[in-house]
Amino acid sequence: MAVTKEAFGTTKDKVGVTKFTITNKNGMSVALLDYGAIVQAINVPDKNGKTADIALGFDDIAGYEVNACFFGAFVGRHANRIGGARFDLNGTEYKLQKNDGENNLHGGDPGYHKLMYRGDTAGENSVYFERVSPNMEQGYPGALEVKVTYTLTDDNEFKIEYFARSDADTIYNPTNHTYFNLKGHDAGDITHHEVQINADSITESSADLIPNGNFIKVEGTPFDFRERKAIYLDINADNIHLKNAGGYDHNFCLMKEPREYGFAGKVWEPESGRSMEIYTDLPGMQMYTGNFIEKEDGKGGATYGKRDGVCFETQFFPNAVNVPAFTSCYLPKGEAFNSTTVYKFDW
Repeated sequence: MAVTKEAFGTTKDKVGVTKFTITNKNGMSVALLDYGAIVQAINVPDKNGKTADIALGFDDIAGYEVNACFFGAFVGRHANRIGGARFDLNGTEYKLQKNDGENNLHGGDPGYHKLMYRGDTAGENSVYFERVSPNMEQGYPGALEVKVTYTLTDDNEFKIEYFARSDADTIYNPTNHTYFNLKGHDAGDITHHEVQINADSITESSADLIPNGNFIKVEGTPFDFRERKAIYLDINADNIHLKNAGGYDHNFCLMKEPREYGFAGKVWEPESGRSMEIYTDLPGMQMYTGNFIEKEDGKGGATYGKRDGVCFETQFFPNAVNVPAFTSCYLPKGEAFNSTTVYKFDW
């Protein structure tokens, strides 16, 4: 195991960016940036021993300073959508940026993926990034200590550990927004990937993708991934929830206790032989099939388009702060938040 460091350009504000690369004994590596705590690359061998980068992204910092699609992003203070861009906490209403119609998406601006972090190694196979999110940054209460630690093991586990602590009552719902294409970041359409998700229901959403507190059983619907199934089979089905999102962009309710660590799903890419298992201690996982990617100039001269990557975003349910029936993302003053998500690769 080894961690290397190298320069990754300079931001428009003349701040130098560092890339950290963790490599394991099997030829797998993960590249991370202290700008945005970004996952810049995930290099994984295939069944024939040929290594490819399977994470969509950019070759330079200028791309990440725009990054409208959240490639490789560490997302906070609150991942996914909050309906009406507002919530109540302790009798006080907090109004957030409306950056997704009338709603708030992925915390607002500046997103956590567009901020600088203090980064350092933690042993021979881990890198951490940390900063303090000031009180009322993005509209959220409490000065929040934020830390995310990335680890790559010799068992080909890419582990993401989230930590936070606030000096006031707040909410916290982090996620990672890496777009995976197990055939290679520049290999195009991902709908022939085969997916299994350990969920028997999804959260029902309005036309603007805001959960309303109801659940939809996946049985007999295009959302049934309890058994391994190719994405293309049902992605264009005549289903109002698929049509509202332009494909899959839905929160799957995982079949486990809300904060119990366990199996969330698995993805296979038949041609390369690569697969990826997902484990988390969060109650939900958003599968997003890149429905809104449009002609993004990516790494190595690639141009990314619709459905060229798929995200598996572990999370508290979207809009949980406004739906009492959902597991709460409330973080009391002084209490430590800890959460772990693992993407485990095979080939």
